[in-house]
Amino acid sequence: MLGVLTAGGGAYASVLFLGATSPVTLNVGYRPEQPIPFSHALHAGELKMDCRYCHNSVEKSAHSTIPATQTCINCHSPKSTAGAPALSAVHPESKKLKPVHDSWRTGESIDWVRIHRLPDYVYFNHAVHIARGVSCVTCHGRVDKMDIVYQAKDQSMTWCIDCHRNPEPHLRPRDQVTNLAWTPDMSPDFDVAKHMIDNNIKPQTNCAVCHR
Repeated sequence: MLGVLTAGGGAYASVLFLGATSPVTLNVGYRPEQPIPFSHALHAGELKMDCRYCHNSVEKSAHSTIPATQTCINCHSPKSTAGAPALSAVHPESKKLKPVHDSWRTGESIDWVRIHRLPDYVYFNHAVHIARGVSCVTCHGRVDKMDIVYQAKDQSMTWCIDCHRNPEPHLRPRDQVTNLAWTPDMSPDFDVAKHMIDNNIKPQTNCAVCHR
């Protein structure tokens, strides 16, 4: 009986471990259909729009907000009753932008589908990481090349701890945080060791850092 229980426990632990670390479980590649076919490859890539224009709380808040309808309307106003767009004339009659125009008229939020979601018991602060020189690309991948955004990194506990144990490869000058195409040779004078000292970067790996 003891042998059966031991074997059964081992098998259960193996299945649990494999399930908890499976890309399916961790949502790697998750790419839901959004109510509006927004292309980051066009806006962030081709048009070079800064991530902070739409996600404007990322430097000040623990959370990176979904852009408000007004942010979209700044460029994509519908035509008014007078026949001219109220603010800007970028595709004012596009059927794809109907949810934006409806949201603006009614005040109802657009039903964007969240892609990156950490467990509720995990504390993560966007502003702290941005202030230290950790780029958006570290956690979200090259979204400036994605027509449809998907989860590129597994964002598991091991993945986070590995970064805290060895942060140097993920650090860059603070003015390059939203430049997703940045490479170290673009900032030859950047001294990562000095950057860590100047910004008091001492990543912790104890449980209380994320599990508060």
